[in-house]
Amino acid sequence: MLVLKVDKIMEKKIITDRTVLFALTEPTLHHIKVAPESDEYLKVWVKEPTWLEVDKAMNSVMQIDAKNQDMKLDINAMFRFMVENFVVKTEPSLSAIDILRLTPYVGNQLKEVLPNPFESLSGDEEKND
Repeated sequence: MLVLKVDKIMEKKIITDRTVLFALTEPTLHHIKVAPESDEYLKVWVKEPTWLEVDKAMNSVMQIDAKNQDMKLDINAMFRFMVENFVVKTEPSLSAIDILRLTPYVGNQLKEVLPNPFESLSGDEEKND
């Protein structure tokens, strides 16, 4: 005897506010302490990436050698991409090259406020029904 299990079909709610679908247009201001004992801060405005920009950031990490069938991950290339594409401005004004030369103390704080393209991978595990 063949038994078929039929799940109750639930109607999915369609989004009504389209604006929640899009990346923020205004960058977010972050204050980064310049040294552990300092009361001075660097102001950094970071924009939210679109899904395509996240994909480009991920591609900047991977170096694929088809000839040798080898793949390497270059995290430095990803951070360079992130700084060049998502740091809108700083106060005081710094170039992308200046930002890449920051102290580890400041740079580690900056990494915390930059978008994380690897977070988008966790969303892939949750399949749409």
